[in-house]
Amino acid sequence: MPVFSCGGMRYQYKWQDVPLQEIPTNNQTNLEATIRRSLELGITHIETARGYGSSELQLGQILPKLPREKLIVQTKVSPCADPDEFLQTFEQSLSNLALDYVDLLGLHGINNRELLDDSLRPGGCLDVAYQLQAEGKVRHIGFSTHAPTEMIVEAIATDRFDYVNLHWYYINQANWAAIEAAAQHDMGVFIISPSNKGGLLYEPSQRLIDLCAPLSPMVFNDLFCLSHPQVHTLSIGAARPQDFDEHLKTLDLLDQADQLLPVILERLEKAAIDQLGEHWWHTWQQGLPRPEETPGQINVPAILWLRNLALAYDMVAYGKMRYNLLGNAGHWFPGQRATDLDQYDLSACLINSPHADKIPQYLQEADRLLGGQAVQRLSQSD
Repeated sequence: MPVFSCGGMRYQYKWQDVPLQEIPTNNQTNLEATIRRSLELGITHIETARGYGSSELQLGQILPKLPREKLIVQTKVSPCADPDEFLQTFEQSLSNLALDYVDLLGLHGINNRELLDDSLRPGGCLDVAYQLQAEGKVRHIGFSTHAPTEMIVEAIATDRFDYVNLHWYYINQANWAAIEAAAQHDMGVFIISPSNKGGLLYEPSQRLIDLCAPLSPMVFNDLFCLSHPQVHTLSIGAARPQDFDEHLKTLDLLDQADQLLPVILERLEKAAIDQLGEHWWHTWQQGLPRPEETPGQINVPAILWLRNLALAYDMVAYGKMRYNLLGNAGHWFPGQRATDLDQYDLSACLINSPHADKIPQYLQEADRLLGGQAVQRLSQSD
């Protein structure tokens, strides 16, 4: 695997399936130019999913023209209660890609207990994936996830997967225990969306730019992730050929990470402590309830996290994007906003937090700062 991957969720024409003849020529030309640029750079891992609309179908117009032995192609199929449906969906993916096999098949979005059971139970979707592997249609099997860390660790502990796609980057390091578990099980670790979910780093705030100097926030984040040997691959969700360029600057710096990173990390931490207070910065996550344990299913940890980023690093645009997704993303980003906080008594669910008295006020502050029009997941958009 290369250290960068060409992620396939931003160059496609639509987030819905469309007939090939409806795809504009300029869109397909751009996609093919992006893939060719990726391969020129040695980024041989092409990653997509059945849930990425026209992405697979469009890739199927170029992948068969390329040297198959030089490609590492990954698609992802969501687990479901009916394993036959999972099989049919995979066969559609393979047909769309116009390939005889995929190198990597990911069970897409094992985000909660139900989907984990759909995957792991006897005769479930993972057993279907194993059968596809036996038939030569799949080389390696993994899973992608937005689940709580302990559930990711549980899935890894089954020792039934070859790799995991998960979120982990400077602004959200909660899944480190899962990465360590993956390393213990000799699994590949693929970081999802380090530049988008990792902070809208292609449109960083000026404050973040200043704090990360002399690196760009994007290069800093790439270097931070890749400085950990347990992390193998970062996704570049390229929408056009030039989207690789800033990431490539990281490669010449890999052997300088020990010199470059500590100064920036210290500066980022100091900026956060100056804005938020040292006690809060080091303890804010302690004893927080999950959305299902909270009146109104308010996602207290996520909202406080977004408030931290907005105040410490002026990441308001990122905070708005994520905050207004709450309530619309299902198990991909669960829970609700704090819009109607005055209707609920949070005292019981906050009893284990050292900041129980402050948190309702902070949630209201976050809603005023970040609230706005509801946002849909990309896969729900046109």
